Amino acid sequence: MLHRSTSPSRVLRPGLVLVGLLLVAANLRAGITSVGPVLADVQQSVHLPSATASALISLPLLAFAAVAPVAPAIARALGIERTLGVSLAALAVGIVLRSVPGPALLWVGTVLLGVAIAVVNVELPALVKRDFPDRIGQVTGAYSAVQSTFAAIAAGIAVPVAGSDGSGWRLALGLWAGLALVALAVFAPQLRARTVLPPTADDVALDDVRRPDPTHRSPWRSALGWQVTAFMGLQSVGYYVVITWLPTIERTAGVSAAAAGVHQFLLNAFAIAGSLLCSAALPRFRDQRILASVSPLFFVAAMAGQLVDPHLAAVWDSLIGVSGGACIVLALSFFGLRTEHHRQAAGLSAMAQTVGYLLAAAGPIAVSALHDAVGSWRPALVVLLVLEVALAGLGLLAGRRRVIG
Repeated sequence: MLHRSTSPSRVLRPGLVLVGLLLVAANLRAGITSVGPVLADVQQSVHLPSATASALISLPLLAFAAVAPVAPAIARALGIERTLGVSLAALAVGIVLRSVPGPALLWVGTVLLGVAIAVVNVELPALVKRDFPDRIGQVTGAYSAVQSTFAAIAAGIAVPVAGSDGSGWRLALGLWAGLALVALAVFAPQLRARTVLPPTADDVALDDVRRPDPTHRSPWRSALGWQVTAFMGLQSVGYYVVITWLPTIERTAGVSAAAAGVHQFLLNAFAIAGSLLCSAALPRFRDQRILASVSPLFFVAAMAGQLVDPHLAAVWDSLIGVSGGACIVLALSFFGLRTEHHRQAAGLSAMAQTVGYLLAAAGPIAVSALHDAVGSWRPALVVLLVLEVALAGLGLLAGRRRVIG
């Protein structure tokens, strides 16, 4: 049960609440996907080696893994609304700090950005549950689409804003502080309320880690739990490696910076299509083996195509988007489909997302280290191809109609 306190004379219109919620969701990926298209310019400007530069993507992912378990405790102390309000303000500050001169501020801002997004990631579903209890699926789908849309826009306009010489990369990254402030302004009327989450309700993920449910098997001790976790992890690695390094890889192959930015826009735009198609197809299958094994093959085809003809990158990036959009829907769906009870589902979610984001954080760094060691991106593309083949195999296992028990 959610406990909400607010002034009885002040009732907010559902439309305003929904707009505020969607604007909050719009901030969840734009600050991350705007980095990849201008990463080469950041490297040149700040004199960063590839492995260090990739941390601009990996640090927020580490924050996701580290902060997600404690976010419910923060919400219990402040309330959901104020937690989201503080997080949006912190996100705006983090984006600005990352964008102003000063090497230390680049990293401080990146960490603060990651912490803020991690808290919002955890608390936004609770807001949906409270304000739209009869439309959870529709509203969740709407904010996921908005999140992906702004991720695509951020990737698509980064290079034009940075300019032909890339000197405006600070503006390309920093302008998204404005979106956080707009979201905060529209969301501000809800800050008068204070919804408190009891530890036994929305804090189940952290509770399961501390005190496992004795009536249901722990996913940490289940082969099926690890198969779902590995599926979540590998699909995360593929996505975050390509949004970090694919623009640089394409520019090395002779694709212009502007075109590489457009390709990132296509990747994120087609991810929306992949998500919607997968969501529509899920109820039509007895189990998910076909969907979970075929979806990664689009990524495999894209990596093979990039190796053979990188100048068709628009096609390959679109295929990656379809694959990534479908795979994230499958990974999140497995948390409920492979478990018998909501506490067990929460435990699997906590396990898979913590391990998955740790793997995702390591992926861009490992790929850049491989590039620095051999002086070419081709081995990295081959590694991604092999990982996606492995993901297809994991899909056959995780997609079986079974539960952890």
